[in-house]
Amino acid sequence: MSIYALQSPAGGFLDEELEHFNKVFDDWCVQFDNFEDASLIAQSLEERTSVNIVEITPLSYPKYFFHTLQGDIHATRQVNGKIICIVEPFMGSNFRLAICDIETKYVRLTNTRYKNVLSVEGAFAHYEE
Repeated sequence: MSIYALQSPAGGFLDEELEHFNKVFDDWCVQFDNFEDASLIAQSLEERTSVNIVEITPLSYPKYFFHTLQGDIHATRQVNGKIICIVEPFMGSNFRLAICDIETKYVRLTNTRYKNVLSVEGAFAHYEE
């Protein structure tokens, strides 16, 4: 389960009008089901000398696949068909683990709250279901 997008070297994603690059990948960005289609459009952009084709997956960009996932994501990993994320739900809040089910798209935050990223990294590294 992955999609492809066109990205500028500075990091923005090309919008649907093929004119501007959005800082965040969202529904307004042009996306492709396969690398070949993305390559065809990238080659057709005359003014763009360097456009990168990137693969967007639940592990590399979980917010796009799990719409209910809120906050800043600091790290992700995959465990038994689930994407586990270190999340700061809102600025200044305690960190939590988010468990995102790839099949159902369900997101669950763990009850445990961590004061900083270092304290949550142990739980993140050793998470088992």
